[in-house]
Amino acid sequence: MEKACKVCRYIISQGELCPVCGSTSLTTKWNGYIVILNSEKSDIAKKLNIKANGTYALNVGE
Repeated sequence: MEKACKVCRYIISQGELCPVCGSTSLTTKWNGYIVILNSEKSDIAKKLNIKANGTYALNVGE
């Protein structure tokens, strides 16, 4: 089951450590996602404060 990081919202499919921010605070309670292919040029990534390419949850629960 995929988990989302509570800190940066990055979605991971395995493991217990976020590869983007290093947090161990993960949850399976998330919905909606966005895929960022070029974080440096993406206006959406800038608005969401996303600095790395990947898949991110739009909403993360507790």
